[in-house]
Amino acid sequence: MPQINGSEELPQKPLKIAVLYSDAKREYFQTQEHYLTEAEVFPRAQMIAGLLEKDGHHCYVIPGDKDLAENLKKCKPDMALNLVDSVYGNEFLSGSIPGLLELLQIPYTGSGILGQSINSNKYLTKSLMRQYGVTTPKYQLITTVNDEIDFDLDYPLIAKLNEVHGSVEISQNSICFDEKGLRIVLKRLFLMYKQPVIIEEFIAGKEITAVVVEGGVTKIYAGERHFIKRSASPFAQIAAYEDVWSDEDTVAYEKYELPISIKEMIKLTYSILRLEDYARLDIRLDQSGRHYIIDANSNPALGVKGEAAIGSVLDLYGISLSTFLNRLIKNTVYPD
Repeated sequence: MPQINGSEELPQKPLKIAVLYSDAKREYFQTQEHYLTEAEVFPRAQMIAGLLEKDGHHCYVIPGDKDLAENLKKCKPDMALNLVDSVYGNEFLSGSIPGLLELLQIPYTGSGILGQSINSNKYLTKSLMRQYGVTTPKYQLITTVNDEIDFDLDYPLIAKLNEVHGSVEISQNSICFDEKGLRIVLKRLFLMYKQPVIIEEFIAGKEITAVVVEGGVTKIYAGERHFIKRSASPFAQIAAYEDVWSDEDTVAYEKYELPISIKEMIKLTYSILRLEDYARLDIRLDQSGRHYIIDANSNPALGVKGEAAIGSVLDLYGISLSTFLNRLIKNTVYPD
């Protein structure tokens, strides 16, 4: 993708674009909280299709379900904008969407089969990062509620679902200051979600959102998250579920200048995780000034300022969602 500079640049001709979204049904998900994070993809897909149609494109908004192949064959799109995060409620099946698009030879946006598959497993993601020397907090995969906790881990620890993104089940209660509190959180997560949990050392400090945009020159845009309704305590500065999905303004962003060494570490992470086109990385900055990459998202929500992190961060640099989408489309259909 050519370097984004804030100017509008349309693809060479109007295109038929399939905007794919997650087929979210309540019965696919263990909790209402998880369901809501996927159900929001449909109105977001409609919004994006509306923006693209204003630029002259013809859009088909299609669910990523069992009929996807047939629907794509009917509409014969020039490309697909892939917004599918889960299939039958499972993020680890999201790689099947680029797999299908590859079989049908339809150009598409976002990461491919491998990138999507790696990203659906936080333990695998962190293991690859660690193997390549990326600075990330110490962690452990917990596969049963009775697993022993690694003595090398220092409290406080934060517990996260291994196969779910979107800040699902992330709250102040996710930060555990002793084993007793951690066991309570683990029991609840295993009972509700029946999947492994990853625990990692909690980095008290600031949270940075980095947006990576791939192109001839890979660009990184960063913003510091400010949690408006939280105390100034470094333990309160986390992207909890209520912050990410609230209709209220609970998060504000401020442009953040990343050190060159951290930009290089982000580019390395982007490469080893096989991310493509664009991605969002979450970074914690401790009180001594050390940066830790805590997570990556191969398919971050696309939205305008105030509705999606990627839109809010790009807005700090004068880049509109329409500009981003048009450059993304141009790079997909007319790569340099």
